[in-house]
Amino acid sequence: MKKIGIICKLGRPEPLDILKGFLPWLRERGHEIFLDMETAHLLDIEGHSRPQIPALSDIIIVLGGDGTMLSVARLVGDRNVPILGVNLGGLGFITEVNRDEIYAAVDKVLSGICSEEERIMLNAVVYRNDEKIADFVVLNDVVINKGALARITDMETYVNNTYVTTFKADGLIIATPTGSTAYSLSAGGPILYPTLSGIVLTPICPHTLTNRPIMLPDDCIVEVTLRSASEDVFLTLDGQVGFSLRNNDTVEVKKSGFKTRLLIPGERDYFQILRTKLKWGER
Repeated sequence: MKKIGIICKLGRPEPLDILKGFLPWLRERGHEIFLDMETAHLLDIEGHSRPQIPALSDIIIVLGGDGTMLSVARLVGDRNVPILGVNLGGLGFITEVNRDEIYAAVDKVLSGICSEEERIMLNAVVYRNDEKIADFVVLNDVVINKGALARITDMETYVNNTYVTTFKADGLIIATPTGSTAYSLSAGGPILYPTLSGIVLTPICPHTLTNRPIMLPDDCIVEVTLRSASEDVFLTLDGQVGFSLRNNDTVEVKKSGFKTRLLIPGERDYFQILRTKLKWGER
């Protein structure tokens, strides 16, 4: 792993402070570094555009939080480049390393003594008048949701060409196990262990209270057709990318053909993360 990409959260001073010592440390060990252009500009060194970095790197180090990790996972796509997340914010679910652990963690990674987790991703395709008009890959979730002033949305839903129901709700979340602790959890969905192979459908504020979340095998194909005349309905990808939907648009969601590879440099205790993040056991 001689070629190391580094992508940082924008607008935060912490990555700059870390990189002033971290970059020389990497160069002394003979590594070639590909730093995102925005951060490189602030350090007055050469940088690269974020979409270019996965193709140039053997490994990508992310300095930020879960949001930055999600954006990098989408950038990596089918490049199959492993990602190490360094958490600079609050406790993260997918950023594994704290700031004060970065040197020891990276040393383990570069020495080849680091374990790895693979997480499934979802592919979401939008069809309008039987024509594909958009194609996305996500790590967390695909969400159909209405705007603030829109009426309840009707979403005709099929799984493997079998009719499930027409959800009448504020929206519908289709989440991976990684995304089960994000928006889906807030909407009453279950927590899935992150390496499971499954997909969760979670309606948002359903008009019919018996519409509950359901877990599906990850080889299912979910098709949701919008049956609402309102134009104020959106497809949101990982909470970061938005796409406007129209009446009779169909969103097809299925497991992506590639996965996100997360590097785990230490003993990982997922249940400790849940206890701390979700305040389990507190009164």
